[in-house]
Amino acid sequence: MRAVADGALEENGSVIGVIPRHLVEREAAHDGLGELIVVDDMHQRKARLAALGDCFVAMPGGSGTLEEFFEAWTWLRMGLHDKPCCLLNTLDYWEGLLTMLTRMGAEEFLSGPDVDELVVDSSPQRLLYAIRARLGDDA
Repeated sequence: MRAVADGALEENGSVIGVIPRHLVEREAAHDGLGELIVVDDMHQRKARLAALGDCFVAMPGGSGTLEEFFEAWTWLRMGLHDKPCCLLNTLDYWEGLLTMLTRMGAEEFLSGPDVDELVVDSSPQRLLYAIRARLGDDA
């Protein structure tokens, strides 16, 4: 996350960080952000991120990435928001997950539209174009 924030800042982007208090105490919070919001716990962090963001993008990551992504996608499937849920499939990182999701659909644990509504691409540029198209933003 730090590398993404740093890259955005290098391009004069606006970056808002949301971090639980216990992580501020455990690791160095990014001190170069436009805004850093400290919350009590991970539940508040995810709720704040969901409220602030226009979409959800999972880049290659670990269990925390999966947990946050699946919660956002579940909320989309339940109709709690209408924000795109996306996977940046760099070097086919998410192929195993996509295979599993396809199987879950075949076994009728997911519907076809559940999987089809995911925005997946290996190119950051194409992923951004697809997000903009979903959001109705041609810019």
